[in-house]
Order: sequence, then C-alpha cells, then structure tokens
Amino acid sequence: MTPTLVRHHRHTESSAPADDGSRARDWAEIQERMLAPLYEAVYTRLEVGPATRVLGLGCGSGLALLMAAGRGARVTGVDTDLERLALARARLRPGPEDRGAPATGPRLVDSVSEAAADGPHDLITAFTPIGCAAGDGDELVRALGTAVPSAGRGSTVVLAGWGPPERCATSAVLGVASRLAEDGRTPGSGSWRGPRRDDLEDVAFRSGLNPDGSGRVACPFGYADMDSAVRGLLSTRLFDAAVRATDRWQVEKEVAEALHPHRRPDGTVWMSNVFRYLVCTT
Repeated sequence: MTPTLVRHHRHTESSAPADDGSRARDWAEIQERMLAPLYEAVYTRLEVGPATRVLGLGCGSGLALLMAAGRGARVTGVDTDLERLALARARLRPGPEDRGAPATGPRLVDSVSEAAADGPHDLITAFTPIGCAAGDGDELVRALGTAVPSAGRGSTVVLAGWGPPERCATSAVLGVASRLAEDGRTPGSGSWRGPRRDDLEDVAFRSGLNPDGSGRVACPFGYADMDSAVRGLLSTRLFDAAVRATDRWQVEKEVAEALHPHRRPDGTVWMSNVFRYLVCTT
C-alpha cells in the first residue's frame, strides 16, 4: 500500500507563485497518493488483472493507472492537464523488456474521444472525486458520454466522491476555498462546494449507467509538515477560484490556519477522510 505520510521534498517560499509545472509535481509527489487506498479497494473488489482493459478518466499523473498496470491490466489514461499528463507518461514509460510490444503498452492522451478509440474497455474509472466544485458532475457526464460507447455491454464504470462531511476532516479546510472565492465575488467553477448525498447516483443516471454496488474507503491525508500539507492541497485545483479572487499568499495563509487543529506535536499533519465509490454497469 502506498503510504499516506508524505515526506517533505523541497522547500518553496509560500508567498511565491506556483507555475503549472510545480503544481503538477506537488500533485504527483504529495497529494495523489492520498487516494491510493481507494484505487486498491476498487481494483481488489473488481479483480483487476491481466484480462482487464482499463480507461482512466482524469488520470492525473498516473498513479491509479500504474497500480492497475502492476496487476497486469492494459491501461489507457486521459487528462486535460498537460503537465500532469507528462508526469504520467514518465511514470508509465515502458521498461526495456516492454519496448518490443508498444501496442500493448500504456497509452496516455489529452482527449476523451482519442482515448475511447483505444477501446473496447472492460473498466472505466473516474477516480477524481466529484461533488467538489460547481459543474464537475456535468463535466463528468460529458466525458462519460464519449467514453462509455468504447466499453461493451455489461462493462464496469466506477465513479468516486467524498464521503459524508462529518467523516471528512478535510472538508472544513476545503471550505476556505469557497469562502475566499465568495468574498472576492468570483464563485463558481474551481471552488469547493462540498459533496451531496446523491452526486454519484445522479451522474450514473444521467449517463445511462446501472448502479450495481458501492463502497466506502478510509483515505487519511497525512503530511510530514505544514508546508507539504498546504502545497498538496493547493495542487488539487480546488483553490484556483480563491487564488484568483484574492492572491496565493492569502490562500496559503488561511489554509495553514485551517490546518492548525490537525497538526500533531511532531509537526506532521493528519486528517481522517472517507471516500465513496459507485460501481455501475453499462
């Protein structure tokens, strides 16, 4: 299992602006692994293995795909964040023993239609938790509308979201994003809105999918220090609207203040969270 306590990789001044490349690295090095227990639980439940062809929507820097490939699955990933996608390509680059068979190696693209053309797929995953920002469910419905036809009838689609707010300590910290965005009068896309009970079922219904089971997985967020915690959370893109409404320094300051109750005497930052997944069939 990938550990959730993230070691401090490098120091950056909190007031310095972050470019897309450094934020993508923060996602890959700090934040992405927090959902590793979710990926593992889903793959174990669905018995992902050499016979599985996986399409990962919003694959980020590729950790979930790497875990599936480690089980022998053939993987295709799509993400519109080119910096994250470049890191995924590096992470999933075939080894010397695989270079003789490029047709079966990992495929990473920035277009859902291009990824769908790589089908048919047995399993489509959407591990990026929905119910976070206004409109993220609509965006996923559009992506599924393109991707699902690449899967045969009876194939599996997995959707993921945050669990109940009372079981997610990080919810209160992410609330800083919506408050600052609203204070700056720029609410909307890119700011935290919080999950709703039927977010996953709503997306499934609108996408013509048949729910066939669900589960909850504990995914604690653990960071080696406050700087890593702030950088990791800002790499989620849920604070983008807040940064536009105020400035990065203000957002980092208020996020650090919100994290203070979760800081332990040894300087580490720990928050318990529960994520939910919905298993559907096409």
